Amino acid sequence: QVQLVESGGGLVQPGGSLRLSCAASGSIFSLNTMGWYRQTPGKQRELVATITSGGSTNYADSVKGRFTISRDNAKNTVYLQMNSLKPEDTAVYYCQDQFLGYWGQGTQVTVSS
Repeated sequence: QVQLVESGGGLVQPGGSLRLSCAASGSIFSLNTMGWYRQTPGKQRELVATITSGGSTNYADSVKGRFTISRDNAKNTVYLQMNSLKPEDTAVYYCQDQFLGYWGQGTQVTVSS
């Protein structure tokens, strides 16, 4: 059974940084494209960043230059380093195994002074 567990969310001031982690089990993690998404109340879940098995990355325009997605296949973990955080980055962040379609439970990120 595939399981994705996110961690690393929390409360941070504008301009601060957080690193999210998503630990995967039950899949051949190294072969699958992984993605980070976010969702705020009343809005659709939106794509933040993706990373392929080979390490190619893609970002939403709203986070380019501020967020970095990476992966450690030996640890079956994908990361999202978030710098220069803004209040509009506040959301629940989810990771997804894009090949299998599984989601994690989400981790809350709140950017506020």
